Amino acid sequence: MSEIEETPLPIVVIVGRPNVGKSTLFNRFIGEQAAIVEDRPGVTRDRKELEAEWLGRRFRLVDTGGWLPAGSELDAKVSRQVEAAVRSADLIIFLTDGSVGVTDEDEAVASWLRKVSPPVMLVVNKADNDRREADRWEFLSLGLGEPYPVSALHGRRAGDLLDEIISRVPDAPLSDEYVESYGLDEEIVPVGDQKPPRVALIGRPNVGKSTLFNRLVGEDRSVVHDMPGTTRDAIDTLVETEDGPVVFVDTAGMRRRSRIDDTAEYYSLVRALRAVDASDIALFVIDATQGVTAQDQRLAERVDAAGCPILILLNKWELIEDVEDRERIENEVKRKLYFMDDAPVLKISALTGKGVHKLRPVLQEAIEQYHRRVPTRDVNRVIADAQQRQPAAGGAKVMYAIQGATDPPTFTLFVNRELPHTYLRYLERSIREAFGFGSTPLKLRVRKRGD
Repeated sequence: MSEIEETPLPIVVIVGRPNVGKSTLFNRFIGEQAAIVEDRPGVTRDRKELEAEWLGRRFRLVDTGGWLPAGSELDAKVSRQVEAAVRSADLIIFLTDGSVGVTDEDEAVASWLRKVSPPVMLVVNKADNDRREADRWEFLSLGLGEPYPVSALHGRRAGDLLDEIISRVPDAPLSDEYVESYGLDEEIVPVGDQKPPRVALIGRPNVGKSTLFNRLVGEDRSVVHDMPGTTRDAIDTLVETEDGPVVFVDTAGMRRRSRIDDTAEYYSLVRALRAVDASDIALFVIDATQGVTAQDQRLAERVDAAGCPILILLNKWELIEDVEDRERIENEVKRKLYFMDDAPVLKISALTGKGVHKLRPVLQEAIEQYHRRVPTRDVNRVIADAQQRQPAAGGAKVMYAIQGATDPPTFTLFVNRELPHTYLRYLERSIREAFGFGSTPLKLRVRKRGD
């Protein structure tokens, strides 16, 4: 079989004023509730980008916040996110609300889009019936061509709209499943099947996660604002680094469920927790000016339970000038996050960039440890040495051991009888120290003779 590099997917960006149904249409095309939907403006703030497929053709679909540059400071930042997405687009879906008609805000968006270079499709949402479809002709006044009717909520005309989108991005490559199903070209195999590591930025609201995310990514990808709860969705961005590609995931700030009284914020929490579970590494961001709070402790326990390596980042460290205060915070981390004792602790400033350069080698080491595989003979040698130094009580013994999996490293121990939990922790520590697993969580599976 010949190998070719996978063709970059065309990018389709959905734009429009706030609350016209952009996220609902995004979810309809993706086929799942990937973006938060709430019947009020301002819920979507960051760009969310996922792969969509129609009739075997793949493309990148981007959901954006409402374009409203004349609003507040936060509105202006969201609008800049939309403008950045449009600059990279191959096709723009300008979504309007057919139940409301043409508004001044629609005309402002249309005036802006007439000046951009990517082609624009004018789409009228909430065309739930024939009468609503007929109302779409009012939008001809926007000067962007024929309006296409759709009901994002009910799916009416969604297939027709996808047909039109695919026809306008003819370079959309076929999916592997489509090629295999129809036998179109069995000789083509994409290069490389190793997925890049996923690194999630976790922390309670307003500790500087999005600021750090933007610095790591190298652009203003997430909206940064000094109001808690700005990030609603988990935002994924693939970044080419000196050590290879890495996917950084910015998540919404997590707070106690008892304090969540907003539907959109609740779903933000759910998506953030999913992002943690799906990640290879977690960057746990703490506001150094506030120290380790009870909320930080509860969140740390949840992240620790996900089973991925954790790096603790004390952000805003430049604001702690007193030496005694710095020592107090360092001791607080050791005392309150004792269950993360092996996790590296870095002092950084996401705002100024100070100390952020130290993150890359530590992060790369954690990724390497997470994927590390140890030869079976070496595992058994370490286990045998550990048992010789300290035999288990009651004649219990590990007869043989293998590493059955990575991500995280998982070891299977074949024993003659049940081992005490304290002895298993001793064996885990022996494996960790012998092979330099650092803070990477290890899993031990025990198989007893006769099982």
